[in-house]
Amino acid sequence: MKSLRNGLIVSLLHILIVLSLGGKLLYDRAHRPRIWVRTGSVDPNMPIRGRYFTLNLEVHAPDLTAMRLSGKEMTYTWQPVTVAVENSQLVAHPTDTSSNMNIIAGNQQPRPSATDLYFLSPGVVFFIPEHAQAPQIHTGEELWAEVTIPKKGPPRPIQLAIKHGTEWRPLTYR
Repeated sequence: MKSLRNGLIVSLLHILIVLSLGGKLLYDRAHRPRIWVRTGSVDPNMPIRGRYFTLNLEVHAPDLTAMRLSGKEMTYTWQPVTVAVENSQLVAHPTDTSSNMNIIAGNQQPRPSATDLYFLSPGVVFFIPEHAQAPQIHTGEELWAEVTIPKKGPPRPIQLAIKHGTEWRPLTYR
């Protein structure tokens, strides 16, 4: 009888842990900033990955651009960053503290005309249902992700959309 009681206590603790995590994520989604971010390349066909794919989020990093223009060598180095929403854009600021987010600084930009755009690393993971199709991006289209920006940690994706010119087509997965 005692082992049954201990098993129920452990099960209840596990349930409370899962519910507290779910509550935190729902609270962040309701109270933290949300923003649409252009994504870089997506590889949904990697066989070991399963039913999710990695989105490389485009971030503005004006502080790194100033460092690069001032003559400091920044060719393909990883810079720890924190992210925030400023002027309706996802902005990365360098930090000296350890961070689980980095951006790669170097000569290669997401778009040739953009001098302060980089990709956040590691990419964020977006899960899709087992039988859903991965988004098909055609010429002239861009994949965008709506993300929540928590106080700490990487952005959390909410939904995807394909942008063609000024037209937005949200992707639904059921």
